[in-house]
Amino acid sequence: MALERSDVEKIAHLARLQIREEEVPGYTQTLSDILALVDQLQATDTTDVEPMAHPLDAVQRLRADIVSEDNLREQLQSVAPAVENGLFLVPRVIE
Repeated sequence: MALERSDVEKIAHLARLQIREEEVPGYTQTLSDILALVDQLQATDTTDVEPMAHPLDAVQRLRADIVSEDNLREQLQSVAPAVENGLFLVPRVIE
């Protein structure tokens, strides 16, 4: 998909970008190249490709799931401005 000058100008307007006149042809070519690459990627058959969470075969090291701090809820809620049923009450910020 090749973009035209008017397409780039419209994209720049929507993105609130100010592009100088002499830069428009360069942006037009670069964005057209990007869209051509996306079209090429979309044309690739991926029916037998299993989705991956990460491109590398990395393993995330996790810490041991043990309690490392004392439960201070009662102490913290004793100085809270508003508490109900063990929960902190906060002012409503979304109508």
